[in-house]
Amino acid sequence: MAARRARKLKATNEATDPSSRVVRFGPDRPLSLDSGKILSPFQIAYETYGALNPARSNAILICHALTGDQYVASRNPITGKPGWWESLVGPGKVIDTDRFFVICSNVIGGCLGSTGPASLNPETGRAYGLDLPIITIGDMVRAQTMLVDELGIDRLFSVIGGSMGGMQVLEWAASYPERVFTALPIAAGARHSAQNIAFHEVGRQAVMADPEWCGGRYIEEGRRPEKGLAVARMAAHITYLSEAALHRKFGRNLQDRETLTFGFDADFQIESYLRHQGMTFVDRFDANSYLYMTRAMDYFDLAADRGGRLADAFRKTETRFCLVSFTSDWLFPTAESRAVVRALNAAGASVSFVEIETDRGHDAFLLEEPEFFAAVGGFLDSAARARGLENAS
Repeated sequence: MAARRARKLKATNEATDPSSRVVRFGPDRPLSLDSGKILSPFQIAYETYGALNPARSNAILICHALTGDQYVASRNPITGKPGWWESLVGPGKVIDTDRFFVICSNVIGGCLGSTGPASLNPETGRAYGLDLPIITIGDMVRAQTMLVDELGIDRLFSVIGGSMGGMQVLEWAASYPERVFTALPIAAGARHSAQNIAFHEVGRQAVMADPEWCGGRYIEEGRRPEKGLAVARMAAHITYLSEAALHRKFGRNLQDRETLTFGFDADFQIESYLRHQGMTFVDRFDANSYLYMTRAMDYFDLAADRGGRLADAFRKTETRFCLVSFTSDWLFPTAESRAVVRALNAAGASVSFVEIETDRGHDAFLLEEPEFFAAVGGFLDSAARARGLENAS
C-alpha cells in the first residue's frame, strides 16, 4: 500500500513538474486548437536520445500510443519500468540512437508533464479538469511542430508511431509533408471505426460513472475514480490482444486454486490478469486524460478533414512511407492500413507495406517481433542512404 501511495503522489507531481525535459510556451506563443479555442500558456514534456548531427538531418520523432509517454527508451519515473519501446530504440538497435537523434514527447492532453486536464489552469489556479478544451490528433501534432522548431529542426528524418501514435504520423505527413522525409505509421488507420469509438465510450462511461470522479473535479476533492478507470483499462486491454493469444496464454486455467469457488472472485487466470492490468494502470494515469485521449482518437478522420477523399490528404507528397499491420490485430485490422496504402498510391506517393504474421494482436507492435524489426530496420536503412546520412549500413 505504501508503494502504491508513493506512485500516486509521484504521478500527481509528474503532471505539472515532470522529471523529463520540458519546454514552456508563454502567452506570446499560444497553441491554436481545432475546436477554435486557444491553449496558452502550455508546456510540452519530452525526452531525447542520441545526438543531433551538424546538418540536423538525423532526427526521428516517435509518437506514443494512447497510454504511452515520452519515456520511449528510458526508465519511467512513476513505475520504474524500462522504456515502453526499449526493444526497438537504443544504441545499436533498430532505431539506433548511435545514429539517430530520437525525440519523444508526451502529447498535449496527456498526464506526464505536457499540458493536460491534471495541469493547473492559470485562470483559476486549480487543475483544468474538464475545463481543458477538447484536444485532437491535429492539436497534438501542431504542438509537436512547435517543439521541433524549438529544437532547431526544420525537417525530420522520420516520424514513427503505433496506434494513436500512427494517427499522429499520418497527420504529420498530411499537414507537414515538407517537414517529414519518411513516415512509419504502424497498426493504425486514417480514421477511428465505429467499433473502436464504441469501446472507448464504454471506457469513458465507466470512468464517469465512478462516484469518485466528482464531475471531473476529483483532484481538488482529494479523490480518485480508480474503480471506473480500472474497468476502462480492462475493457480496452482486451482489444489489444487476440483470441488466439488469450487462449495460448490463459485458456480456461484457474488462478491459484484447484476448483471453482462458485462466487465472484477471480477464478480464472484471465480475470486475475485483467484486474492486475486495471489496478496498475490507475497508479500511473490520470482519469480525465483517458477521456481526452480516447476522444482525440475518436475524432480523427484524415479524409473528412480534407474534403472526404483520403488521397487528397497526400497530394504531391514527397514523403516516403512504410506502413505495417499485424494479421491478428482486430482493433486496427490490415484493411485499415491497405486503405491508406491505396490512397497513397492514388496520390503517387512512395509507399511500401508489410503485414506481419503473428497471433499477438494489436499489442504486437510493442513486442519483440523479428519480422517487424527487420521491416522497420530495412526501411530506415534504405531511407538513410537516400538521405545521405553517415553510418548508413
